[in-house]
Amino acid sequence: MEPQQHEATPSTAGRGRGRTPRRVTKLGVALAMVLGGVGVALPTAQASQSSQNAAASTAVQAAENPYERGPAPTERSIEATRGPYAVSEARVSSLSVTGFGGGTIYYPTTTSDGTFGAVAISPGYTADQSSMAWYGPRLASQGFVVFTIDTNSRYDQPASRGDQLLAALDYLTQRSSVRSRIDSSRLAVMGHSMGGGGSLEAAKDRPSLKAAIPLTPWNLDKTWREITVPTFIVGADGDSIASVSSHAEPFYESLPTSTDRAYMELNNASHFTPNTSNTEIAKYSISWLKRFVDNDTRYEQFLCPLPRPSLAIEEFRGNCPH
Repeated sequence: MEPQQHEATPSTAGRGRGRTPRRVTKLGVALAMVLGGVGVALPTAQASQSSQNAAASTAVQAAENPYERGPAPTERSIEATRGPYAVSEARVSSLSVTGFGGGTIYYPTTTSDGTFGAVAISPGYTADQSSMAWYGPRLASQGFVVFTIDTNSRYDQPASRGDQLLAALDYLTQRSSVRSRIDSSRLAVMGHSMGGGGSLEAAKDRPSLKAAIPLTPWNLDKTWREITVPTFIVGADGDSIASVSSHAEPFYESLPTSTDRAYMELNNASHFTPNTSNTEIAKYSISWLKRFVDNDTRYEQFLCPLPRPSLAIEEFRGNCPH
């Protein structure tokens, strides 16, 4: 899939004992007594060294992935309606921005964990940000800054929505009130329907993005060989507006095999399933964003081996994270 992917030196006391003179003077006796004391203390020194080594190992692991946020995940934690972070939100008026129609920013309230990755989310044709509102607190509480946007017009086509997603990310990282909370090198896009088609357009236009998640996407362009951004496509078996056979599936199949990619087809679902809270969409979107935006391999377990079909999932395709 479009994703996943770690001696003690001899003591000076010991060296001293090995060189004790054969003829012991008073000074030698005193030295031997001192050295003996050191010898008795060695276990404590070794324990201290062991603790230091453990701390150093932890520091090394943290240095290997400075973007890791939150506790180790479990099946339960990624299916929960809220993650470990408290969430705040900020409204953005369309009058204060250019290139898109404003929206709502959801973000972790804490500032003690450093910066977070960010994701902009576009609604579909004729819809507004309210149709994507449930993603805001759901994703932000897992450790992301989330921007659900309104488009300039409810009738904007996918290419325009892709441009607007990128404009929203630029605003988020450069001008927004939460810009200091965001790592501008770790950004992603999501979208529903034409917004999903727009997320493909954005991934094509800006390969520095870390992830793209098109949800029951619609686009007249069926081939996306240019995309190198890790892409997770969600389709619905009962979609009569953007049928998987003419949209989600060919989009997925056209992605280069060298690109981290995945395709999940929801069972007994419609084109509008992504507009309301959905455990499968949340679970695998969180895993995808964590794995590729945060480079957090702890979430790879949920993506590889590929999830099996279930009552909720018709099929799941993809390659294990590179």
